[in-house]
Amino acid sequence: MPQDIERDDAALVAQAAAGSEHAFRALYRAYVRPVYWLAHGLVGNAADAEDVTQETFLVAWRKLPGLELASDSLLPWLATVCRFQAANRIRRQKRDREHTAAAADETLPDTVSVEEQVIGADLAARILQEVQGLSALDREIFRLCAAEGYAYQVAADELGVAHGVVRNRLSRIRTRLRTVVKEST
Repeated sequence: MPQDIERDDAALVAQAAAGSEHAFRALYRAYVRPVYWLAHGLVGNAADAEDVTQETFLVAWRKLPGLELASDSLLPWLATVCRFQAANRIRRQKRDREHTAAAADETLPDTVSVEEQVIGADLAARILQEVQGLSALDREIFRLCAAEGYAYQVAADELGVAHGVVRNRLSRIRTRLRTVVKEST
């Protein structure tokens, strides 16, 4: 890289660190493509690469005031930030997939038969009566998890209780309702 361009990076970093949006835009225009392609190689798709690129430059904007360039170019530092942002995104997506899969496993039965889905009006009335006899918290847990399909943690967050409270109470509610169903058949 020619010497004057290297000095330009240092000057632009100093100006951007002092709050110059014009200098930061110049750095952005100079490095957005290489950062995007690095992000794309790390996360594997355009949408996530765009997000990682934007996150990289957001971190850069925040961190420039304390930055001392280790080289004459800002690109190695941006590449490091980009790798961290991509790794964070990949971890977050993996955690979200695991959480979604766990939530689906908790709410979906292994098999569903038509016979089990079809219940008579009198049985529905007995179940409704049983649900109405539950405590207010148990009714809300039943509504959120059983009727609306919320995952345990989401219901717990909404109700302001622990995940285990929702899981345990819902288990007891289901046992109680199974008893009603068995008595009716």
